[in-house]
Amino acid sequence: MTAPSDPAPTGVPSAVPPPGGAPAPRGTGRLLAVSDLHAAVTDNRPIVESLHATSDADWLIVAGDVAERPDDIRWALSLLAERFAQVIWTPGNHELWTLDKDPVQLRGQARYEHLVELCRELGVITPEDPFPLWPGPEGPVAIAPLFLLYDYTFRAPGTHTKEESLAVAHESGIVCNDEYLLHPDPYPTRDDWCRARVAETERRLAAHDPEIPLVLAGHWPLVREPTSVMWYPEFAQWCGTELTADWHRRFNVAAVVYGHLHIPRTTWYDDVRFEEVSIGYPREWRERGHPRGLLRQILPYEAESAPPARTGTATSGGSR
Repeated sequence: MTAPSDPAPTGVPSAVPPPGGAPAPRGTGRLLAVSDLHAAVTDNRPIVESLHATSDADWLIVAGDVAERPDDIRWALSLLAERFAQVIWTPGNHELWTLDKDPVQLRGQARYEHLVELCRELGVITPEDPFPLWPGPEGPVAIAPLFLLYDYTFRAPGTHTKEESLAVAHESGIVCNDEYLLHPDPYPTRDDWCRARVAETERRLAAHDPEIPLVLAGHWPLVREPTSVMWYPEFAQWCGTELTADWHRRFNVAAVVYGHLHIPRTTWYDDVRFEEVSIGYPREWRERGHPRGLLRQILPYEAESAPPARTGTATSGGSR
């Protein structure tokens, strides 16, 4: 059998300047984030329609999996672009799927470029644009939307190669739909595309002014640790790459935003805050609700009443 495109939940609840330009006056809004809207799902559409800013200066990060078809992606992002001072998008795996009945049959890099142009028509910032400066109360923070993919290095337990890890997944029936729907053209494999994206993104991050803090925002987690609470450990191989494991330490990172796992929560690694901000599918959010709200406030950071958890553990409760 083929598993869903994302792992099952574990029960853990949990006037803007041009990109790269001078920031607006300090402290005039919030930096919010959401991911995995899955706007083509009937019961998720009202959730998208309910998302509003509370200030005309609020910014919104949309960290992938808006929908599969460009028309649904356009609907959701155009709605959000009308409501938030700036929207920043990075693709998830679902945007990159090429479905049989999709009028847009572009694959791989060509599909991604098509979505970048769609976003630019809407005024939405993409991973191909200069990092925009969000005007924080303590000075500007650069938002870096990351498109990185995965390279199968988050291997299934007990395996040592991509081939062994994939074999275990197929034997268990836990196989991501990406294997059939996400094409890497013109790259030979998805992991080749991932390595190219990582190299280019790393170059841009290294060239960034280290005095300006970064929010790194992408669909896949930068470290493997968040995948340890998934019901199906075989699925981790579609969740990131070991090549990014030290980015939160190497660069001046204020926070990391990601989705994909459908396990919304806050964790800390090396004293850097990681926010999983997904909405997920109805079967998931009906079970856990939205205890942290639909939109997660990334900055200004409002510390929880409990002290930050130790490295690698969640700060918001629930059994894992």
